[in-house]
Amino acid sequence: MDALELLRLNLLSPMVLAYFLGIAARLLKSDLAFPEALYTALSIYLLFAIGFKGGVELAHTPLSVVLLPALTTLALGLFRPLPAYFLARRFLKVSREDAAALAAHYGSVSAVTFLAALSFVQGVGHAAQGFLPTLVALLEVPGIVVALLLGKRHNGRLSEALHEVLAGKSVVLLLGGLLIGVLSGEAGMERVKPFFVDPFYGALTLFLLDLGMVAASRLSVLRQVGFRLILFGVGLALFHGALGVYLGLKAGLGVGGAAVLGAMSASASYIAAPAAVRIALPQANPSLYLTASLAVTFPFNLVLGIPLYHALAVLWGG
Repeated sequence: MDALELLRLNLLSPMVLAYFLGIAARLLKSDLAFPEALYTALSIYLLFAIGFKGGVELAHTPLSVVLLPALTTLALGLFRPLPAYFLARRFLKVSREDAAALAAHYGSVSAVTFLAALSFVQGVGHAAQGFLPTLVALLEVPGIVVALLLGKRHNGRLSEALHEVLAGKSVVLLLGGLLIGVLSGEAGMERVKPFFVDPFYGALTLFLLDLGMVAASRLSVLRQVGFRLILFGVGLALFHGALGVYLGLKAGLGVGGAAVLGAMSASASYIAAPAAVRIALPQANPSLYLTASLAVTFPFNLVLGIPLYHALAVLWGG
């Protein structure tokens, strides 16, 4: 299957099409809108399901298999905020607080990007390890912590922000679901499979429809901040994505797993990171970091990045 065919399959997936439908609805000034309660319910469902399914796989995965990928992912989580911070300071020429806020977003992970990448590699026939949701949980927190340390202001807010991250719904649902999956195993999965497996991608499609509307609302801000932010968001995604693919292959993940790790590494958070930044760095500009993550990096990865990281995994792992 050539690169153009892979790109076509990605662009015509229900999740990607739903994302662009959301953008079109907002640009057309449609009255389409998701109730806040539905958005919250979908995010809870997706995060818990990711953790739960990963825990079930982890329950019968030997430690020797998962240890090296886990350590590699942890190292990625600690490293990724550093180039984001220094690039924001030197290239975007923003304040220390804004640079740290951007570093927090690009040091964490987008669970939806992970799911889109997983769906893509499975669709093109490459297996991806079942314990990959464990790596999502490992990538979520460390980068935010490093970024907050880079931008802390000696105002006593750092500990409060760390609590917000560690006790936030994304970490609690991912790690809690993971633990439940490990303890209940395959027997537990069979009892809830009709709810957490079969409808999963339908819920993800609706979630991306809403994200498309959110991203479209940021496009006006994107015009204001200029072309540099686009280069920042795309350039970091490509660098982090290639690094994730390379390290994933070195850690023994194979083509499918390395492609997914590359997409995870290339992504930017828009759930856990904004909550932490809002507390620890109140002077940081939300339009800057939310626009970068949601209106630049997320759509780039969804449309072009994921097939590209897969192509790199095939090229380097073949």
